[in-house]
Amino acid sequence: MEPLVAQHKKSGLSSVMQYIKLLRVSQWVKNFFVFIPTFFAGEIFHLDKIGELLLAFLSFSFVASSIYILNDYRDIESDRKHPKKCKRPLAAGTVSKPAAWVLFIIFCTGGLLLAYIIKLKFFAIIAAYFLLNLGYCLGLKNISILDIIIIAIGFVLRVKGGGIITSIPVSEWLVIMVFLLALFLAITKRRDDLYIKQSSGLEMRVAIKGYSLELLNILLAVISSILIIAYIMYTVSPVVTQRYGAYRLYYTSLFVIAGAFRYLQITYINKDSSSPTKNLYKDLFIQIVLVLWILSFYIILYLPDFQIFS
Repeated sequence: MEPLVAQHKKSGLSSVMQYIKLLRVSQWVKNFFVFIPTFFAGEIFHLDKIGELLLAFLSFSFVASSIYILNDYRDIESDRKHPKKCKRPLAAGTVSKPAAWVLFIIFCTGGLLLAYIIKLKFFAIIAAYFLLNLGYCLGLKNISILDIIIIAIGFVLRVKGGGIITSIPVSEWLVIMVFLLALFLAITKRRDDLYIKQSSGLEMRVAIKGYSLELLNILLAVISSILIIAYIMYTVSPVVTQRYGAYRLYYTSLFVIAGAFRYLQITYINKDSSSPTKNLYKDLFIQIVLVLWILSFYIILYLPDFQIFS
């Protein structure tokens, strides 16, 4: 009797994990971008703002999960041909289509309703994010170049949403950097898709036909260079240094450069840039660089009397 109960519990846990996998909860980390304006403004410890940002984080996460469900539903057949995506719940058949639709409605409605309750302007951002990604799922993702631009715009909307929630102005430099970073990660992901297509001979996403390794390598070189320059320009900008009263922000460029170089190494040498989120979770070098970047920024903005960066 006990083995039967244990088997039932294991089966139930497995089912729950499949639903979590369908919602791509691990991808929710991307929505922490809503905290960026508050962190850069030196107000991350204002509890009233943190509460609002957590609700904004959940709103983006719920809407994003609904988009992931819709995307997986439409890509069932193509995902089954992919060596990694074939394990997704809908492609693998571990979650039924009716159940996926129910979850889509719940999370889409819940995310939009939560955004409406939080703030009307924030609802406009969430609605724009949903419509943009809906268009992406319904066909815009098949248009080369436009597909990666849409992904990058999604990250900018997260940052803008965080600024609206906390009434913190989002500078043009911050928008540019976030857009370039997201574009950089999207290009590395397309390069990985192209590499899989060439090595396996399988047809992947339609947009891949508009890319080549040469083009993607050039785009990576251009975007990574502009990203690093933009970040350095941001840290030495008179407007930024006067606003924050910090004149040593350029020290943090070291970690941005190290992180970009490491990701290029993962892309070119390890050939494993299919998931930026997965690399964040598993790559120790990137984790250390990220922690050091946050720590250095924290010391400069929040501990101005700390003399190590004087």
